[in-house]
Amino acid sequence: MINLKELAKQFENCPCGRKHELTTKEVVVGSGIVKDTGEILKRNGFKKRLLLVGDKNTLRASEGVEKALEGFEIQYRIYDNLREATIEQVNVLKELLEENDGVISVGTGSLNDICRKAAADTDKPLCIFATAASMDGFASYGAPLTDGNFKATYDAKMPEVIIADTKILARAPKELKSAGFGDMIGKYVGLIDWQVSALISGEYYCEKVANLTREATDRIMSLADRITADDEESAAAVFEALLLTGIGMAFTKTSRPASGTEHILSHFWECKKLLEGKLSDFHGKKVGVATLLIMEKYSKLLQKEKVVAHKEVVDWEDVYKNYGELKDEVIKLNTPDTITDGINPEDLEKNWDKIRDIIRSVPSYEQIKNAMERAEAVTTVEQIEVSEELKEQGLKYHPYMRRRLSLYRLANMID
Repeated sequence: MINLKELAKQFENCPCGRKHELTTKEVVVGSGIVKDTGEILKRNGFKKRLLLVGDKNTLRASEGVEKALEGFEIQYRIYDNLREATIEQVNVLKELLEENDGVISVGTGSLNDICRKAAADTDKPLCIFATAASMDGFASYGAPLTDGNFKATYDAKMPEVIIADTKILARAPKELKSAGFGDMIGKYVGLIDWQVSALISGEYYCEKVANLTREATDRIMSLADRITADDEESAAAVFEALLLTGIGMAFTKTSRPASGTEHILSHFWECKKLLEGKLSDFHGKKVGVATLLIMEKYSKLLQKEKVVAHKEVVDWEDVYKNYGELKDEVIKLNTPDTITDGINPEDLEKNWDKIRDIIRSVPSYEQIKNAMERAEAVTTVEQIEVSEELKEQGLKYHPYMRRRLSLYRLANMID
């Protein structure tokens, strides 16, 4: 089990110069602990009136949690199968929280995202009861939410309490376990992008937090063969690794330790499908596929011993046309200047050897693909119902929907 006090102590007086704080009071991971949920909440100051948010699948998976909450006054908000977290859903929860003292999110992914944002906006305590190790946002301060079909990350809150019963995690569908693996494996791209941006643009970078993410991701890689097993030990290890990357985001108040251009590509696909009235596949599945596409690109960059760089040239009319009705959001992110305007092309040329070393510092495209196959994770766009046309659109246009520097974006400046 993660000892939060000990972890926070390790990050005191960090060499990066920033203060790293944790607002989560307790993380409880163990076998059969669903029965202790009510007592855990009470000892962490949760009051009697509680909003329980879940869907029919997560409530079924968490059998015993309702009985454990006897003594609380429970108001339910149960969805059929929540797959997309939206601002509209957050607003509904905020109204419900006016009548409640706190919220427990039973589930993962989108359910957690809307609860973390609603709890932050109403200043109410939050508990996440995890039902699957399928994504890394359990301890994150940010929530990716859709507003008018455009996906962005909003400031939210870390939950006061996180509970994970390893019996429940181990019983989760294989598809969700593999999705968690896909989400974790994307951290390698995120670490490359963060380090390259720090090198070229001077962006804030914390090596200690980056190492926390790296160690967690390497741990997941070593468990590739056991990811889909009905195995409590493996389920606990995957969950704790996902949890650590969320803590890294909380430490830095940025999603840099846990996501890079692979997440942006996934969000691009999601937004484009929403415009067509279609829901996307699970977040972790999309991120895993996007990770392979980006790592394939970075592998090709690695082959260049030297580069000739220039200022970025973008056909903005073409970019905005591709985004269609979402173009106003993209215009806001790229005007009056863009993220690359302050980049000196000569810095790219002078630091190219260092950039190649950064790419080499993570497992190769081939190693990552092999691990994903062993974890039974999807590896192609066809498996996530992304067409070849949408794949190519995403690869070309996704960097412009976030104001964030990545090696992928910098590649536009290389002949």
